[in-house]
Amino acid sequence: MKTIVQKFGGTSISSKESREKASNKIMEKYNMGYKVVVVVSAMGRKGDPYATDTLLNIINTKAVTNKEIDMLISCGEIISSVVLASHLYEKGYKVAVLSGHQAGILTNNNFGNAEIINVDSSNIIKHLNENKIVIVAGFQGSNKYGEITTLGRGGSDISAVAIGNAINCSHVEIFTDVDGIMTADPNIVSNAKVLKKMCYSEVYQLAEDGAKVIHPRAVEMAQQFNIPLVIKNTYSDSEGTSIRGVDVNFINNRKELFNEKIITAITYKKDRVQVKISLNDDKDSHKIDRLMDKITSNQISLDLINFLVEQKIFTISDEDKDKLISILNKEDLDYEIIEDCCKISAIGYKMQGIPGVMARIIKALSKENIKVLQTSDSHNTIWCLIKEEDTKKALSALHKEFKLYE
Repeated sequence: MKTIVQKFGGTSISSKESREKASNKIMEKYNMGYKVVVVVSAMGRKGDPYATDTLLNIINTKAVTNKEIDMLISCGEIISSVVLASHLYEKGYKVAVLSGHQAGILTNNNFGNAEIINVDSSNIIKHLNENKIVIVAGFQGSNKYGEITTLGRGGSDISAVAIGNAINCSHVEIFTDVDGIMTADPNIVSNAKVLKKMCYSEVYQLAEDGAKVIHPRAVEMAQQFNIPLVIKNTYSDSEGTSIRGVDVNFINNRKELFNEKIITAITYKKDRVQVKISLNDDKDSHKIDRLMDKITSNQISLDLINFLVEQKIFTISDEDKDKLISILNKEDLDYEIIEDCCKISAIGYKMQGIPGVMARIIKALSKENIKVLQTSDSHNTIWCLIKEEDTKKALSALHKEFKLYE
């Protein structure tokens, strides 16, 4: 018998009406003969009674350890699990509710951002064999001492894929409040469309570069274990976006499986800060070495790195700006800070080996008088750094240039 994992985000279970919709999706698969495991996030978003941020706001997070914080915020998913289960109980279904620990999710000791070491699925399978719908609190597990740990923001996606691998499921459905992954943010690009099929590498890059439909670590894990993913809408019957790997069948039947466009989708990440460091003499080179050590020890993440002989250029998150400036001043380096930047990412598996893609992007942005501060590229992504105020124009221009609306 086939087994499926369905994950529901916070907005999908935040109200009685949304929980009714989610219950219908679960019952549909159960009635089709699937064994169903459901993974849930905390209900709602910031301001809602049991959302993760709401729970965090009732304590002074600086007065307690990450261990205690994990104990607190794990409650949101447990509440969601029981509340959703009550809907299914009322409809006559047998349900088993499990915390991450009870579901056998073993993690390391990195409270707040733990990594899954193993999933002992025996308890889940026992309940499935009793024809129960199993609901698991997402975002959490426990270390070898039985202490509650959480997996970081968006960690319920990771829980779902890890459980899916452990029980050898047919696929994982990620339910959210959109019809699937789109060619661009529909709030900015009005004619953005849903992509029916994508490959893991594209979705990973989209998630990593700002699209919030799925956690990048979940995509990475799905690719590692070759678990098909489907992004679906709790509130509609849309087919959603199917995500899988690139194999021989894909190459031979590319038109059937994926789109033929060079660029598949465009996303963006705001609140970026560009840093330019000028090197005046050999002594500055030694300062750069010390700077890199301090950046690492202060856990400042660098992006779009262009290290030239006389100049070092990179970007950081705005939240790390003050910390970096303090380090730069102590090292007495000649630097320039450009704030309010946005990283635009143009992503597509087919751009590898295709000449002129970067030139088309620069030309399309130039037509809109958008200044490109920095560029970088990989085998399936081209990045452009621009000013935040040009974000909407840039997304629309690139969406039009590569005809992603078709």
